[in-house]
Amino acid sequence: MKPLIAITGNFGDKGCELAKGYYLSVLEAGGSPVVVPPYGDAQALSALLDKLDGIVLSGGSDMNPLLVGEEPIPQLHGINPERDVPELMLIRKAYDMQIPILGICRGIQMLAAALGGSVYQDLGVQYQDAPLIKHSQDLVREQASHTVSIDKESMLGGIFRHSGLAENNNGGWTLPVNSFHHQAVRSTGSLFRVSARSSDGVIEAMESTEHKSIIGVQWHPECFILAGDRSQMPIFNWLVSEAANFAQAKKVHGRVLSLDSHCDTPMKFDTGEDRLVTLPRMKDGHLDASIMVAYLPQGERTEEAHEAASAKANRIITQIEEMVSAHTTEAGLAYTPDDLYRLKQEGKKAIMMGIENGYAIGHDLSLIEHFRKRGIVYMTLCHNGDNDICDSARKSSNEHGGVSQFGADVIREMNRLGMMIDLSHASEKTFYDALDISQVPVVCSHSSCRSLCDHPRNLTDEQMKRLASKGGVMQVTFYEGFLRQDAKASLMDAIEHINHAVNIMGIEHVGIGTDFDGDGGVPGLAHAGELINLTRSLLRERYSEADLRLLWGENFLRVMREVQGFKA
Repeated sequence: MKPLIAITGNFGDKGCELAKGYYLSVLEAGGSPVVVPPYGDAQALSALLDKLDGIVLSGGSDMNPLLVGEEPIPQLHGINPERDVPELMLIRKAYDMQIPILGICRGIQMLAAALGGSVYQDLGVQYQDAPLIKHSQDLVREQASHTVSIDKESMLGGIFRHSGLAENNNGGWTLPVNSFHHQAVRSTGSLFRVSARSSDGVIEAMESTEHKSIIGVQWHPECFILAGDRSQMPIFNWLVSEAANFAQAKKVHGRVLSLDSHCDTPMKFDTGEDRLVTLPRMKDGHLDASIMVAYLPQGERTEEAHEAASAKANRIITQIEEMVSAHTTEAGLAYTPDDLYRLKQEGKKAIMMGIENGYAIGHDLSLIEHFRKRGIVYMTLCHNGDNDICDSARKSSNEHGGVSQFGADVIREMNRLGMMIDLSHASEKTFYDALDISQVPVVCSHSSCRSLCDHPRNLTDEQMKRLASKGGVMQVTFYEGFLRQDAKASLMDAIEHINHAVNIMGIEHVGIGTDFDGDGGVPGLAHAGELINLTRSLLRERYSEADLRLLWGENFLRVMREVQGFKA
């Protein structure tokens, strides 16, 4: 099916209206255009956005500067209050939902205003960087009146790379464009970067800094098709292609169970801060299930400290239970893989529970059964620092030389009770000891590849091979320090780690464990609402739906089934 592309309608004397070039360009590119009138009904808008695959923000009049905290200057032209507030709301919600967006003229300005940038109310009096060229042409709309220089390394540069454009003295592509504006983007804000300028330095195009499918252009590319000129069609071809990819990703998520095997969202219960994993964000990102852990930093190992750690774990588990019970129409607790699939069929999000750091049991073996009965599906043997169970990958004194004797008993008891063993944070010796002791496969709920980022928390290729040979699973995590040495990681680095893990271990042994709310999150994958971007990128990498089913949870759940069904 052709992707559904919404075009925001202008508002004139006769109500909602739209110039012909917009929908003709979308049709020519292979999309199905629909016109969206300006309205402020948030519920109706959300229902519409759920169905859309892409959006064109059309041109029009000036925005009311009061909406961005500015007083109007005398040179401000006519404003359109019917459009402004609904369009700002649409942009912000579409951005949260990761819908591909193309902003045209007023559209690029609205993108900037809605998402952290700013706009000149009038170039003639406010732009001081250089003498201005003519930005409001008297030529017919279908003809170019000036040129812009496109950054070759930008997304926009890639769109026009094979269009036969001439190279200019700035090392960019020269693109002839039309021009009908007296306003322009003053600053892009952090979510965008400049990708084209006119010769006077005015921003003519901007695009996402987060690998998102969002581009704004200051000219009117839709006009050229009216004269049979297809020189601007690469922009619309890009939008429709991105929309098709987005539509495919949504369909995959409709059929595949998506599980994030590790988040520390309970850490935020006491702070009231904005959380990276919430029900609205799970919905935006098309994430079905998350394993929320009771995280315990390693502390003293006295009797009193162990009791306090156990009490804290119990308190967090109770908080998770209360949180889910307060949203029973939208979410439910899950204890088995079957529970996850049942909740997905019911249209609910699923929450499982884990414990991060065996510090929670101190040296009391009976607490494993206690926590298993409370619904804990896995326990990370340690965190940063040695405990009574084993040595850690960080802040370790190599106290036990791997797994202690008590730790071996812990592993066997976890096997007996059907609790998964998580080796994230474990030292290499602990890792290999645990693999040898456990009678069932183990997991690394949030780990990445040491050959790509030399961090002691990451797994070497040999560890990965050994884990796979034992039937285990490595869940790639999105903490910037585990993805790149310089910690300047992004979505593309996460993809590189997944690709490497699949190459080393095979597709059957890799999954996703974000570590959201536990320092996980990078541009493009900053919170649960952006996880659809991961699927989109993996589809571009030629992963099949069957592959994505494994990566998004079935590999991890295969281990869970085996562990929960184990009979000693």
